[in-house]
Amino acid sequence: MPRRWLTFFVLAFLLVASFIVNVPAGSAAATGGKLIIINKANNLLAYYDNGQLIKKFKVGTGRSKSLTPEGKFKIVNKIVNRPYYKGKIPGGDPRNPLGNRWLGLNARGTWGTTYGIHGNNNPSSIGGYVSSGCVRMYDEEVEWLFDQVPINTPVIITSSSKSFNAIAAANGFRVTGDDSVPVSGNTKGEILKRGSRGPAVKELQSKLTSLGYDTRGTDGIFGVNTENALRKFQKDRKLAVDGVYGPATKKALGI
Repeated sequence: MPRRWLTFFVLAFLLVASFIVNVPAGSAAATGGKLIIINKANNLLAYYDNGQLIKKFKVGTGRSKSLTPEGKFKIVNKIVNRPYYKGKIPGGDPRNPLGNRWLGLNARGTWGTTYGIHGNNNPSSIGGYVSSGCVRMYDEEVEWLFDQVPINTPVIITSSSKSFNAIAAANGFRVTGDDSVPVSGNTKGEILKRGSRGPAVKELQSKLTSLGYDTRGTDGIFGVNTENALRKFQKDRKLAVDGVYGPATKKALGI
């Protein structure tokens, strides 16, 4: 091999090696500075893009401290409408407790099939210690997050009294910007739709029934009867008739 080619290959190798050394394993650099931090101490999730804190969300985590694993992980798969195999419930079914999006994590020797960040069909559980190990989000919020993060996005799960920026720095991530970003506005489950469950649904049913829109009971389960009653209310009030209880419908109902 001519000496000039040998010199070229050596220089190229050194350049690549230098790059690898300066980008630590699990770094956010490979995913455009994207990073997710979940703090079980307050059940909040922080999303960073280009090293800057963009949004915070309320989440639900394990019923006991040991159930939701702590450490540095990464997203290894992304699934739309994942089936709930244990209960034999297909993806997209309102009864599916995994909601409409799944971000699988490589935690505890698994490969995105056991632990994940996902939606759910019980919005009232968000913010609590409720799961068997996964991290729960509101469906509409995990939909948004799902569209932001690629495979290999790093995820830190911890229990800490530190700020998110301090947690990031302690784990070797360079972040900037204000750490006082407010928590996403959907902290009380105000967006409800078919498949939602809990006290907020029961309150909605009671309000609709008192106004003459029959939900066929106040069982706390947002089914077809509740949706039909809500659609009638929305039509009478000249709102968007989508059968979804969002901010505009909430204001019209006075709840």
